[in-house]
Amino acid sequence: MALSRERLRADGDAFMEEVSREFYLVHSGLKATAELQPIYARYARVLGPAALDLVRGEFHDAAPGSEAHRAARLMLEWEVESQTGRALAELEEREIAWEAATVVSLPDGRAFPYQRLAIEIANTTDRRERLALDDARATAVETGLVQIRRDRLQQEREFVESLEIGSDYNSAFTLMSGISLDDLVAECRECLRDTESAWADLLPRAAQRSLGVPVADLTRADALALLRAPEFDRYFPGSDMEASVRRQVTEMGIDPDAEGRIRYDTGERAAKRARAFCAPVRVPEEVYLVMRPHGGQTDYQTLLHELGHALHFAYTRADYPFEYRWVGDNSVTESYAMLFDHLMQHPRWLLRYTGLGKRELPPFLRAAALEELQFLRRYCAKLIYEVQLYGGQLSWDSIPDLYVETLTEATTFRYRRADAFIDVDARFYAARYLRAWQLGALLAESLTEQFNEDWFRNPRAGPWIVENLFAEGQREMADELAQRVTGRSLSFAPVIAAVERLLI
Repeated sequence: MALSRERLRADGDAFMEEVSREFYLVHSGLKATAELQPIYARYARVLGPAALDLVRGEFHDAAPGSEAHRAARLMLEWEVESQTGRALAELEEREIAWEAATVVSLPDGRAFPYQRLAIEIANTTDRRERLALDDARATAVETGLVQIRRDRLQQEREFVESLEIGSDYNSAFTLMSGISLDDLVAECRECLRDTESAWADLLPRAAQRSLGVPVADLTRADALALLRAPEFDRYFPGSDMEASVRRQVTEMGIDPDAEGRIRYDTGERAAKRARAFCAPVRVPEEVYLVMRPHGGQTDYQTLLHELGHALHFAYTRADYPFEYRWVGDNSVTESYAMLFDHLMQHPRWLLRYTGLGKRELPPFLRAAALEELQFLRRYCAKLIYEVQLYGGQLSWDSIPDLYVETLTEATTFRYRRADAFIDVDARFYAARYLRAWQLGALLAESLTEQFNEDWFRNPRAGPWIVENLFAEGQREMADELAQRVTGRSLSFAPVIAAVERLLI
C-alpha cells in the first residue's frame, strides 16, 4: 500500500498514543524503565525517508498562507521530531533508566533518590545542607548523566542537519516552527535590559530577608529555596489544594474533569519525577495530570499550570485531524497553562481560593514578582544560550563555560558547569515558553476586558474559553491566535507591565 497523508494521520495517532502512554507510565513512577525502541520499530514505515519525502513535498507544493500549507508544515515538524526521537530512543531510555535508578549519597551516609533531590534542596532551610545536597547531585550528574545528555544533544543536531530541512539545525527549526529565533533572541536581550533594574532592586533584599545570604554568594540551589517561599505555606494547605482549584474552574463554567477525560495523579510516589507534567495519551479522550507534591504555594501553582494543559487537550475538537490535535505551536498550550498558573498573582483569586488575607497579600505578591522575574530572565538567557549550543559555531567542550556565564549573568544565581547539557529542553522549547508568556499576558488582559476582573469565576468566561481557545487545539500559531483574540502582536511589554503591577 502506497504511503499517503491518510495513512500518516492514522498511524501517527496510534504512534503518539503508544509513545505518550509509555512516557506517562515511566515519568509517573508506574513503570521502572522506558521501552521506546520497540514502539518506534512498529511504526518504522511512517517514520522513515518515504514519509519525510511525502510531507516535505506537500509543504513545498502548498501555497504559503493556505490551510494546506499550515497542515503540511505541522506534519513536517512532527515527522522530523518523531524521526529524531527514533534515532535517539536508545539514549533516551538510558537517561530515563539512570534518573530512575540513581541514588545520591552524602558524606554523612544519608542517601536520596535522584528524582527527589530538587524537592529536598528546595525544602532545606539549612544552607550548608542545601549546598551539600547540590554538591552531591552535581557529582552524580557529572559521573553518570552528563555524557548521555551531551551525546543526545550532539546526535540530535547531527541527525536533523542530515535531513537537509535547512542549512543547519537552527534554520531547520525556524522553517518548521514558523518562529524566528533571531527575532526572539533580540526580544530576549531587550527584555533582560528592561527588567534589569527591577531585578537588581528585588533580589538582594529578598535573599537577605529569606535566606540570610549576600547576593554575591547566591547559587542555583539557593534559588530553589528562595522561590519555594515556605513562609507562606500555612496559607496554602495541601489538603485544600485540589478542592479549591476544582471549585474555581467549576465556578467559571468548566467541568474540571472534562466528563472523565482528565485523570488526576497528584500524590506522592517514590519513582515519580519531581517535575510535573501533563500527558495527553489520546486527544481529547484520555489526558493525565501528573505532579509530585513539593509543598505550599508551589503545589498550587503547579496544579493550575498542568490543569491549563489538561483542559486544553481534553476540550480540543475531536473531529480535528491528527496534526491539529497532536502537533502545532506548543506556545499555545503553554500560554493556557500560564493563564491558569498566573492566577496565583491575582489578588482576588488569592483571597477567594487560598488562606491568604489582605494583610499577607502585599508580601506574597512581591514574592510572586520576584519568582516571575527570575523565571522570565532565566528563560530569556536559556534561549540565548541554546541558540549558540545548537548553532554549531562553538566546540562542545566550551559549552559549559558559556552556560555558566549566560545563566549566571541573567539571574545572579551561580550556575554549575555540570548542568550545561542537563538544563536544556530539546528543540528550543524555551522559545515556546517565552512566546507563551507573551500570549498568556495578552489573553489575561482580553479576558479581563470581556468578563471583568473576576473572569476566573465568571460562568460565561469558561464556555467562551473552551469554544474560542481550547477547542482549536494547536491549529494556530501563537501570534495568529493573539491577533484573532486580542488584535495585538506578541511582545514582552504586557508581561513586564503585569510584574510592575505586583510591586505597586
